[in-house]
Amino acid sequence: MTVRAVVVDDEPLARARLRRLLTSRDDVELAGEAGSAAEAVALVRSTSPDLVFLDIDMPDGSGFDVIERVGVERMPLVVFVTAYDTFAVRAFEVHALDYLLKPFDGRRVDASLERARARLGDARPAGMEPLLAMLAEMRARGESTPGDYAERVLVRHGSETRVVRLADVDWIGSADNYVSLHVGRQAHLLRETMNAMATRLDPRRFTRIHRGTIVNDDRVRSLRTQAGGELEAVLEDGTALPVGRSYREGVIAKWGG
Repeated sequence: MTVRAVVVDDEPLARARLRRLLTSRDDVELAGEAGSAAEAVALVRSTSPDLVFLDIDMPDGSGFDVIERVGVERMPLVVFVTAYDTFAVRAFEVHALDYLLKPFDGRRVDASLERARARLGDARPAGMEPLLAMLAEMRARGESTPGDYAERVLVRHGSETRVVRLADVDWIGSADNYVSLHVGRQAHLLRETMNAMATRLDPRRFTRIHRGTIVNDDRVRSLRTQAGGELEAVLEDGTALPVGRSYREGVIAKWGG
């Protein structure tokens, strides 16, 4: 039985890896690829595949947006491709055929394909309703879901485009029409405003402490008051970043002083 599959991921390297793994098999037909949520909707509608390897987090929408726009009745089986393991496990429990946690290997892809074969052999494969119901419940409780916040960003480095995991970023500073992502001793420039960047970050993991500064909460070692009364956030590596007056109260409330 040949499985017709499509690959949806905004990262070209991730798509290329899945393409190689899938096309190396004689029993898989790759019906197409998409690099955005909008492209994914059009691709699924036009090709009617058996299986979609679907990225959860894309710049123009989440994998769940794709499912909702295609419609639960027309949506094929889904294998989530994600770096957000906690939600992937929950989604798998309620419906998703499987999930691939980045970075994945060929054996995990093979296991997903075997699950697909077994499910496609059912007279009535399960629909997407349980998954969307879980997503609706999470949103009603005010919980963030993958796709709401970015997990990675792409930055230019010479002739290369590099993937930077936001969990690895220590702090972010403004630089005119750019933001500077500080990862250890490296700094990566991204053409984006600070306000736009702030909307892409999970507020449970990042805190804006100044008009021009956002910090990764996990990197903050302490808060320190200067002689003049100004407050600083001190990171694990000793970097001291000033806390703006208008942000002081929120910072203290979040971190407990």
